[in-house]
Amino acid sequence: MRVIFVFLPRAEAMDFAGPIQAFHEANRFGGGYTLVYAGVSPELPTEQGFWLTRLVPLPEPRKDDLVIVPGGPEATRGAVSASTLAWLRRAARAGARVGSVCTGAFVLGAAGLLDGKECTTHWSRTKDLARRFPKARVLENRLFVTDGRLTTSAGIASGVDMALALIEEAHGPRVASLAAREMVVYVRRDGAHRQESVYLDYRGHIHPGVHRVQDYLAAHPEEPASLSRLASLAAMSVRSLTRRFHEATGLTVHAFRTRARLERARDLLKSPELTLEAVAGRCGFADARQLRRLWQSAYGEPPSAAR
Repeated sequence: MRVIFVFLPRAEAMDFAGPIQAFHEANRFGGGYTLVYAGVSPELPTEQGFWLTRLVPLPEPRKDDLVIVPGGPEATRGAVSASTLAWLRRAARAGARVGSVCTGAFVLGAAGLLDGKECTTHWSRTKDLARRFPKARVLENRLFVTDGRLTTSAGIASGVDMALALIEEAHGPRVASLAAREMVVYVRRDGAHRQESVYLDYRGHIHPGVHRVQDYLAAHPEEPASLSRLASLAAMSVRSLTRRFHEATGLTVHAFRTRARLERARDLLKSPELTLEAVAGRCGFADARQLRRLWQSAYGEPPSAAR
């Protein structure tokens, strides 16, 4: 997938640096992103004073592209070139997902892409965005907002949150959580996000040993790894692991393992050719009966409802 960053003069560094880093880290875990840095000219200054060079012209948009417009003072001035706005409209018509960071939403608004859409921008600019683009449905107090193929973020650091959400959507919560861990950030889900995920939740800590155990259990839910084996991975004693794991996550190691197995089962249940017994076996459960019991306890419905 191509991720095309559309740069205007005086773009805010954090608006693009954070998302670029997120996609770059995701590539280490199978993200498969090709990052394209395009601009209205080959060299452009940033708001922080350094220059971007070797920017390429805007490429012909494709259906599977992800287009991101970082914010900056030029984005709110209404001085964006007609050719850039036309290109954004063409990308949207081609089926590309289009996003903005901070005041980049004003560029999308000028292109007519916010009409009838829920969106957001930096907290200090939401009222101005609503005034300038009355057909847009501007939401306040949101990290990011997704409406169809359009995603807008509140700006600055929230661009990272938006990028991680887009990574999760394309490649699943495990890739997003691994990218977030490399960046030493916590995946903060917006209020509109779907159900909890063991890959993303219980990660609001920075204990490296506990992270290693969480990663192992999430990647190998079918394995009956003993506490001594997991403690070895964490480079601590069994007693220390059980104590530190609960302090960091609020769960016991056994409870987290069960959630990891149920998460894998949720994914496998989407395959109609797999029987419930086969799903149970691939997730480390003793049999389908145990899977049914634990699923009912966790979700209040039988696993057949996930089919």
